[in-house]
Amino acid sequence: MKIKANHLGLVRRGAFLATVASLVLLTPARWPAARAGEPARTDQPRRTIVVLGDSLAAGLGLDPSEAFPALLQKMIDAAGWNYAVGNAGVSGDTSADGLGRIDWLLKRRVDVLVLELGGNDGLRGLPVEATRTNLEAIIDRAKGKYPQVSVVLAGMQLPSNLGQPYTTAFQEVFAGLAKSNNAALVPFLLEGVGGRPELNQSDRIHPTADGQKILADNVWKELKPVLERMNSANHP
Repeated sequence: MKIKANHLGLVRRGAFLATVASLVLLTPARWPAARAGEPARTDQPRRTIVVLGDSLAAGLGLDPSEAFPALLQKMIDAAGWNYAVGNAGVSGDTSADGLGRIDWLLKRRVDVLVLELGGNDGLRGLPVEATRTNLEAIIDRAKGKYPQVSVVLAGMQLPSNLGQPYTTAFQEVFAGLAKSNNAALVPFLLEGVGGRPELNQSDRIHPTADGQKILADNVWKELKPVLERMNSANHP
C-alpha cells in the first residue's frame, strides 16, 4: 500500500508540475493571435481565463489539446476575442486541493475563473459543507485579489447510489454558490456525456475526445455571454 500511495503522489505531482509549466508559458509575449473571425485588438494585453479543475479539465487519458479548456480557446480564437485560456486542471484534485493551489494561480492576473471542482469530493463522500466552504473560499480569494473577476461555476451531479439526501445536497451547493456570488452556472458539466458509454473511456468516468467537445459546448453556453459582457464594457 505504501508503494501505491507513493506512486499516486508522484503521478499527482507530475500532473501539477505539467500545469505549472503550461501556465508559466502563458506570458503576454507567447499568447497566440486570434486565428479566425475578427482580429483581436493588439493595443491591449490578452485577458486571462483560468480553468481550475480536476481530471475533467486536465483531459485524463487524452492529449491536452483534446480537453475542453483547449477547445474553449479555439472557440475564443474563432470569435476573434482577446483571451488566453490557462488549464489548471489536475487529475484527482478535490475542492480542498484547489483551495491549496489558488493563491499560486492568483499570482498572475485572472480575469475569468472557470471553477470545475467538487466532483471528486462527492465521489469520495466528503462532507457537503466542506465542499461548499472550500469552493466559496476559492471564489472569495479570487475576488479579493481581483475584484472585477468573473466566475463561471461548473456544476456536478452524483450517481443515485450515493443516497438521495447526499446527492441532492451536493447538487444544491453549485446553484447556491452561483446565486450568492453572482456567478454564471453550468448546471451539469457532464450533461449529454454522463452515462453514455460511447462518449466515455473504458473507465466509464472520463470523457472521450468527442465527449470533451460536448463539455466544451456546455461551458461555452455560459462562458460566451460572460465574455460578451466584458467586451461590451471594455468597448462601449
